[in-house]
Amino acid sequence: MEQRIVIEPITRIEGHARISLLLDCNGAVHDAHFQVTQVRGFEQFIVGRPFFEMPALTARTCGICPVSHALASAKACDQLLAVAIPPTAKNLRRILNFGQIIQSHALSFFYLAAPDLLLGMDHPPETRNFFNIAKIEPQFARDGIRLRQFGQQVIERLAGRRIHPTWVVPGGVNAPLQQTARDAILSEIPEIKALAANHLVRLKQSLEQYEEYIRIFARFPSLFLGLTDKAGRLEYYDGGVRIIDAQGAAVADGLAAGDYQTYIGEAVEPWTFLKFPYYKPLGYPGGMYRVGPLARLNIAAACGTELADRELTAFRSLDAGPVSSSFHYHYARLIEMLHAVEMIELLLTDPTILDPHVRAEAGLNNREGVGMTEAPRGVLIHHYKVDEDGLIEWANLIIATGHNNLAMNKGILQAAQHYLTGGRLHEGLLNRIEAVIRAFDPCLACSTHAVGAMPLVVELVAPDGEIVAQICR
Repeated sequence: MEQRIVIEPITRIEGHARISLLLDCNGAVHDAHFQVTQVRGFEQFIVGRPFFEMPALTARTCGICPVSHALASAKACDQLLAVAIPPTAKNLRRILNFGQIIQSHALSFFYLAAPDLLLGMDHPPETRNFFNIAKIEPQFARDGIRLRQFGQQVIERLAGRRIHPTWVVPGGVNAPLQQTARDAILSEIPEIKALAANHLVRLKQSLEQYEEYIRIFARFPSLFLGLTDKAGRLEYYDGGVRIIDAQGAAVADGLAAGDYQTYIGEAVEPWTFLKFPYYKPLGYPGGMYRVGPLARLNIAAACGTELADRELTAFRSLDAGPVSSSFHYHYARLIEMLHAVEMIELLLTDPTILDPHVRAEAGLNNREGVGMTEAPRGVLIHHYKVDEDGLIEWANLIIATGHNNLAMNKGILQAAQHYLTGGRLHEGLLNRIEAVIRAFDPCLACSTHAVGAMPLVVELVAPDGEIVAQICR
């Protein structure tokens, strides 16, 4: 009979989930499950609603990255209108997305991951948090708050509010950028660029002390998937899908968003409410791939901005081929924050960014649309089918966290098999397994929905059913 260790809930992630570690009769870990315990119902909530409500409505999927959902939704709705949105509107949407990237990456790195990195995996859990970091390293905490504030202010200055803005609409955006808002953002760029660059240097200088985690945290061969432009450069808002293998060779390139069902499948397992996307030509589960910051830097030929391209060169020196350790999601996030600041500056200094023509007007012209963007955690897909009155008949949403589901499960298995030996449980060991999930920065508020919270009880159960060890949080 197998034994089971349950970590519930996983701490310092966005949403609710648990980890189940399955032990054989010898006490060795033979399987591990990342179990999402919530049910997401947005694909049903929106049925019957007018398509033009979708960007604002689906943004409510998550309070952390509402911009990502609004953009993917609006791109799908643009296809329903059969319009090409004005160039200025496209660039404003891109700036909004870069603000989202900065604020979300700052939250992940400074608030959720830093307690492990700065305080240590074995630090007492009651003080292993951002508040204690603020006491011990107040400048580090202030910098994290400032970086996230800047990203949120970019969103607010463009879209009117920081959370669930309704500025992105089918056909473009509903108001042009004001010169005062542009100038306010540009005035802060030097400060924010310096902060992002300084913390990138600090992380690079500290990598030696994390060698164990780099070696253990979801480090294995996989495919990597993301968007690039026609020149192969990093792209968040538009572009084609590129997929590379573990050696860096292109598996596919320039795949269209509208064809995603031909190359992405979604499997279901009975022990979780989160689906398992996979690359169809390799089947399930052999078609496992990773998305998000690590994948984006692995697939891109370049970032396209001076400072980020310099950092990308250093990043690629970590491995002979694509960077394989998921610990380096943290490193990749800091590079992307720097790139996002550079891109915001570049786009805002274009004089056409103040052009008042920011929306294409049209009625319903297509019955189906697919929108694909890069959210902070990876590729986000919104797919809608509507009736002749423009009411949603069917919808499918594939969230970045879902794309990483196979890799997260394999990652916790790798870590558990390394750390859990002899059936001995201690909090620091379990935190290391949780930290693998935090490296991916899953957004379960995006991918699932439920009400309520769950306590953490970890039990080690013998084959005869006896509880031989227990940890409660």
